[in-house]
This record gives sequence, C-alpha cells and structure tokens, in this order.
Amino acid sequence: MTNLIEIRRDLHQIPEVGFKEFKTQAYLLNFIEQLPQEHMQVVTWKTGIVVAIAGTNPMKQIGWRTDMDALPVFEDTALDFQSQHTGFMHACGHDCHMAIALGLVESFAKNRPTQNVVIYFQPAEEGPGGAEPMLEWLRLEQPQLVADEIYALHIAPEYPVGTVATKSGLLFANTSELFIDLKGVGGHAAFPHKTRDMTVAAANLIMQLQTIISRNVNPMDSAVITIGKMTSGTVQNVIAENARLEGTIRTLNADAMAEVKHRIEAICTGIEVAFECSVMIDYGSMYYEVNNEERCANALLEFARDFVGATSYECPAAMTGEDFGYFIKEIPGAMFWAGANCEFGLHHAKLAPDEALIPFNQKFVEAFLRSL
Repeated sequence: MTNLIEIRRDLHQIPEVGFKEFKTQAYLLNFIEQLPQEHMQVVTWKTGIVVAIAGTNPMKQIGWRTDMDALPVFEDTALDFQSQHTGFMHACGHDCHMAIALGLVESFAKNRPTQNVVIYFQPAEEGPGGAEPMLEWLRLEQPQLVADEIYALHIAPEYPVGTVATKSGLLFANTSELFIDLKGVGGHAAFPHKTRDMTVAAANLIMQLQTIISRNVNPMDSAVITIGKMTSGTVQNVIAENARLEGTIRTLNADAMAEVKHRIEAICTGIEVAFECSVMIDYGSMYYEVNNEERCANALLEFARDFVGATSYECPAAMTGEDFGYFIKEIPGAMFWAGANCEFGLHHAKLAPDEALIPFNQKFVEAFLRSL
C-alpha cells in the first residue's frame, strides 16, 4: 500500500478553490494511472474524477464520495509541508479525504471488491457547489456510474482518531451563502446631509438581521444567521457610497430557510426606504441538508462497533453545511464524522489533523464497503 500520509502532504501543498483544482486533478489522475486498469473505468468531469471498479460478483453499486477543493485561508501551521499557494489552504481536511479515497482506489484496483464500487472525487464542495451539477451530469451522461447507495466522511477535529460519529436522519443543516450589496450616495465627511451613508445603513441592517432568529424562527427549531464580513468606504474622511455584507444562513429544516430568506428580503426593503438607497441580495451557493438514510447510518455505526480501534458514536446534528446532501437527497446513503484529534477547528488557519486518521479510515472504509 502506498504511503497515504505522504500523498496527503503532497496534496496539502497545492490547495485550489472550487472548479480550479487543476493541479489536484492532475496529481490524482497520475496516481490512478499507475494502478491496474483491467477492471477500472476513469471519467473526468470539469476538475472532478469518477473511478469505477468492477466487482467480482456484483449485485449492486456502492458509491464513495470525497471532496477536492480548499479554502481562501492564509495557512498558519508552520508545517514542513504547508501550502505553496499563498492565501489558500486545505483548512477543512479535504487533503485527508482525498488521500483516503486514493487508498480505496488502490486497494480495490489490486484486490477487487464483490460489489461494483464507484469513487467520486467531487470539486467545489466549499463553493460554488459541485455535488448537484456533478450528479446531474452523471444522470444525463454517465447513468451507469450512478451508485445504488453512497457514503462519505468528514474529519472532526474535536473527536479522537478512530471515532466514527454519525446518526440516522438529519446530520448537517441546510445552508446558504448570503451576500448583500448596498448603494447610496458618497461625499465629503463634512457634508453628510448631501450623502446617503452606506456604512450607517449596513450597520443598521446587521443589527436588524440579528432579530430574525429570535423573533421569526420557531424557538423549537434551530437557525443561524452570521455576517462574517462587512466592507464599506475607502478613506476616513469620505462617506461611503457602497457597502457589502457577506455571511451565511443555516437551518435544520427547509421551511425555516424559506422564512429566514423572506424576512431578510423584507428587512432589506425597509432599509432601502429608510436610507434612500438600493439593496441587492445574492444567496450564492445553497446546500441541501445531509439527511442520512436510517439503514445506511445504522450500518456504519454497527460496523464500527466491531472494528478494532474504532469508537462508534451516535452524535447530535450540527449546523455544518455539506453539499454531500445533494447526493443522499437522490441516493440512499450516509456520512460520518471521522475523528481527527486537533485543538483547532475546521476552517481555522492552524488546523493540523492527526495524520493517523488517514490509514485508519482507509482501512475502516475499505472493510465497510467490502462488507456491503
């Protein structure tokens, strides 16, 4: 078996954002091309890859999905193999995910499974969203590569290596990006009455958005609106003509998402009237909830209970977003959290997962998929 930790370190050094994973795709294809090809089919889609391995006595087709893209984050790990692409980092563990998936491809290519196995290397998970268009392409252009059931993992820094944490039903939330642009009238700071100040308008909008969760969402539901970035103005003595808010919406059900968006739009209309400006909303990428099929989630938990070194844990749902939800909206399947044992969380510039998770989860997932 190839050293998967070395592969992860190679991939960690070439992080690329959604649909720009050109070096990543080339690296993966080069590795795959070195493996036995007799029972393998390899197809590319945009910057993604689909690898199908024919089983020895197939009764069904099992899917495994991994993501490929990185984040626009300046790495602060001081690792010997840190990012060579300044301003970009695998801060969500997708380098680990890909190394595990390559290990699966190698194992199945050299020792064929009973069932057909299809491994999807999916681009653009962090944005603008690759799962939905990839699945649409598969159904239209490569229907023979659509799985009958499908699985995936995501690293979880807060759990020890060996943890397999999941649940049936809702695991991850519905999510939507949120971008709001405000345009008014700029001018000299000494003559505010001749302007329409978008810094003030944006500040008011931020405060009003925070009332939506507390006053418009059923207290028995869970929802989040976070504005992570605000930009306005150019210099200290010029009143801002433009402002931009960037954030995220997360809900545990689709009805709550619709209500939150309705209230955002109503509040923005009010801001337009109150501050005599224009407001434009863009919801960006929207991800469907990860809703695990009961049979598939329970199969993962039960298999982990008997797997040496694994800890099976039925975890609570999280507000995390993951576009794997589009796969299991259409195909029965489940995702699990894989313990990564790191003090820094996902999307943090210091995220450094315990690399022991890579060989462990490769062995666990391979054994699980062979058992189906």
